[in-house]
Order: sequence, then C-alpha cells, then structure tokens
Amino acid sequence: MDTSILPSLFVSHGSPMIALEPGAAGAFMQRLGPAIDAAFGRPKAIVTVSAHTAARVPVVLAAPRHEAIYDFGGFDPKLRTMRYDAPGDPALAAHVLALLQGAGIPAQSVDQGGLDHGAWTALRFIYPDADIPVVPLAFVPDASPAAQFALGEAIKPLAAEGVLVVGSGSITHNLRRLFANGLSPRADQPEAADNAAFRDWFAARAQARDWDALFAYRSKAPHAVEMHPTDEHLLPWYVAAGAGGRDAAALRIHDGATMGSLGMDAYAFGPRAARLAETLSGRVAQPA
Repeated sequence: MDTSILPSLFVSHGSPMIALEPGAAGAFMQRLGPAIDAAFGRPKAIVTVSAHTAARVPVVLAAPRHEAIYDFGGFDPKLRTMRYDAPGDPALAAHVLALLQGAGIPAQSVDQGGLDHGAWTALRFIYPDADIPVVPLAFVPDASPAAQFALGEAIKPLAAEGVLVVGSGSITHNLRRLFANGLSPRADQPEAADNAAFRDWFAARAQARDWDALFAYRSKAPHAVEMHPTDEHLLPWYVAAGAGGRDAAALRIHDGATMGSLGMDAYAFGPRAARLAETLSGRVAQPA
C-alpha cells in the first residue's frame, strides 16, 4: 500500500464527554482509521498535537509508553475508568526534535509520557487498539497562528515517512456559552447561526488556502472572539495545516456541531487529502 504521503489531520474532540457520548463526530472518527488504512496503509506512528498539552517552547514527549491522563474535573466519573495505553517511540521523538531544531524552532525533548484527553479521546476512536506508537508534541499556546503553522511545516517530512500528524481541539470552543444554562446542555440543540457562520468561513478560507486571512482569523472571521475567547482549541488546526503544506489541499472532511455552539469539524491537509475524503465518502475502494 502507498504510504508515500499521508495527509495530516485536525479533529474536534469538543470535551472529554465525547469518549462516553460519541455523537456524529465520534462516529466519524471511528470511520477515519479504517479509511486511512484503506487509502494509504496503516501509519507507522502518530504525532499528536492537542489543545491540552502546552509548554513555553515546543516539547516532544519521548517516553517509551504513554497512558491516558485525566486532565479534567466535573465530568462523569466513568471517564476515569477509560484507558488508552499506547507505545511511545523515542527514536521518532528524537527525529521530530531534530526536524524542529533544524527549522530554527527552539524545541526541547523530555523523557516523560502521557496522553491528555484531547489526544486519547480522539485516538480511542481512530485507532482503538492503541497499537500504533504515539509521540505527543506540546505547542506554545500564546504563539500566533502563523507560528503554529511554521511548527507544522517543520514536521512536514513525516508525511512521506508513514507518520500521521493529528491535531486535536475544537473548531469552535466557548465553554462559558456552552454551559450558560447548566452543566448538561442538550446535544440536539439547533446550531446557533454565528457558530455556523464561523465554521463555514473557516472551511471556505481553508479550501481557498487563504492563509493570510486564516492567520488573522481573530480580526477576519465572523464572531471569532465569541467562538474562541481563548484560542488554544483552534491552534492545533494550524499545526496540522502546516504539516500538510502551504500549497496543498485543506479540506473539511467532517462538518458538524453539537449542543448548539460546539463546532466538531474535522480537516485533512496535504496533497493526498482529497484521496482520504474520497475514501471516506466511499468513492475510492482500493489503495493507490
């Protein structure tokens, strides 16, 4: 099977509760792993960039093993019984560090492990057997979208090495608004018009590869500050986009929202992004 160029991905995990209440986004991610395998072959490893693993400089987690971290409170206690224990890949971690430093990014590496809930809730759907090595990469949450894109560009060579880059966050994320009427918002609430407008603006600008507008989304996108009072849940999108390449496709491959104002879109980036989209839609049955 052809693993010459894997697409990079951004998925919306929304909140830890996706692990117990998958909804449409969870169902989509359950189809995502088999689609990747069918179109490109099984990835050799996964590099994750999650909204919940951040540092003052980019940090590669180089432990030989990673376990699920329960980095949340106030949610269903059943979440703390769920596990995702995956192998690490210290050699790949060293390679990722070299790529970052070679691009002039002052990255560091630590021999520590762990998958925050943004990483393990997504991977638990995409590759539930936890048998693919994972290397988490912490990003800098106060760096600009353009800087996050550059971080992704530095690890772009991984796509040709059979390594899948997965960013995890939420395409919209305003918890104050989400829980304004209590801690259990209904999943079937109609989507707010401003939430949909932001998601659609983002998808259109991504398809056009209008990076200048996307980098300046806080001033360009409709309702941007309302959708992201802080933007740590959106920034992994830019890392995944950079890993796909400035001149390659940026395609929304899942379009959805839950609880009225939580965007759950997913994206594929890179020269083979369209192939993944076609496989997911059933238009491609055999690998290249």
